[in-house]
Amino acid sequence: MRQRTVVMYVEIGCFLSCLSGWILICSTLATEYWTFSEVSSVVLTTGNYYSNLWMDCVSDTTGVSDCKYYPSMMDLPVFLHVCRALAVVSVIFGFWGAVLALIGMKCTKIGGSELTNSRVTFAAALTYMACGFCGMIVYSWWGNKVRSDFVDPYYLEQKFELGAALFIGWGGSCLVICGSYLYVLCVFNIFVHFLRFTQKLRKPPTYMTARTRRTYMLPGSSRPTTVIIPPSHQSYRESRGTRASGGRRGTQEKTGTSSREEISQSSSSSSSSVY
Repeated sequence: MRQRTVVMYVEIGCFLSCLSGWILICSTLATEYWTFSEVSSVVLTTGNYYSNLWMDCVSDTTGVSDCKYYPSMMDLPVFLHVCRALAVVSVIFGFWGAVLALIGMKCTKIGGSELTNSRVTFAAALTYMACGFCGMIVYSWWGNKVRSDFVDPYYLEQKFELGAALFIGWGGSCLVICGSYLYVLCVFNIFVHFLRFTQKLRKPPTYMTARTRRTYMLPGSSRPTTVIIPPSHQSYRESRGTRASGGRRGTQEKTGTSSREEISQSSSSSSSSVY
């Protein structure tokens, strides 16, 4: 019971961790500051450029922002298409991971038996793990591209820096991955406990007796076991016959011994009378 309670609280902590990370990943899709750059053309005028997966934006010192979506999907690089797809897949995996986790958790009692709940929880852990890795690939790939363009001396276009959305995404992905890993450990512990319980049920029964004291080695066991072997009717008759014959033989021996003693006494008395 204590182990079940501990596993239940660990599952609740993993669910909160994965849910928080998934919310952070979702928030980055609407955040515009994936990359940003400051360009000072005039002393009193500074332009801020920032972009994300969907649009480019520019703002000036007056606080006026102008955002424009990317004009054509066919004209976009493959890198941007892959990042978009992985980000959307990460959000979808996180949603279904939350649904499966709610069904398979021990505190909800929706999934059914304990083994069924463990399987559903394992599926939720794998789904959350896919969510975290997809998000980590997106943010790491985007950050690596920004860094490589920034340090490249032959890159003549405008250079950007890492935005706040990337750091939020890295944190959310780490939370999801850590929570899913703990989910897997919980499920593994439950499976080990279930296998031990089934092995105890499958263990062959042992029989003990105080009659014959015959010790045998049962197959699959490392300890000798005393087995009940009740005496049969024939052996009981034989044992009675043996005891009876032994009693008669003992009586005959006693009778013969007494007769020999009488003969020896009579012979000794006769010899004494002669003298």
